[in-house]
Amino acid sequence: MSSNAYARIEEERRFLLAALPKDVPADSPITRIHDRYINGTRLRLRRFESPSGEPVAFKLGQKFSLGEDGVRTQMTTFYLDEAEYDTLAALPALTLTKRRHAYEYDGLVFSLDAFEGPLAGLVLAELEARPGVDLPAVAVPAFAVREVTADPQFTGGRLVRLTAAEATPWLAAALAQ
Repeated sequence: MSSNAYARIEEERRFLLAALPKDVPADSPITRIHDRYINGTRLRLRRFESPSGEPVAFKLGQKFSLGEDGVRTQMTTFYLDEAEYDTLAALPALTLTKRRHAYEYDGLVFSLDAFEGPLAGLVLAELEARPGVDLPAVAVPAFAVREVTADPQFTGGRLVRLTAAEATPWLAAALAQ
């Protein structure tokens, strides 16, 4: 496998937030992520943009759960150039966009994803396993409403299927649980 591709087991936990934590600066650096879930496949085409909107990376990936708890997933990723991305972006797909913030809390670095479009108002935090982090021992952070790692409704492949009319009541119900 070349350096432009990798396959690995990913371990992460996901948490639902009512909003971005108040101490996330309004001008904090973000990465805007545009995901295209290609129809009829388990493939995700991803475009990363800088805060100014410049493309910084392109990936084609496949991710699937390795257990019912949702913590372990198999992730295969290919890095693409812009021409390859543009070619694959012509395929029919469902799309979602989010702004990703890096957020340090209690000595851990979380990725905070604030969704746009039909999913506006949805904010998820992810914590990936890293050396020195006992992922199962990490408590639900105080800034989170609840953990959603094992809930398949909170995977990108499910979220992308929500229409604008479905998303608002779905999110209200999820936050009320």
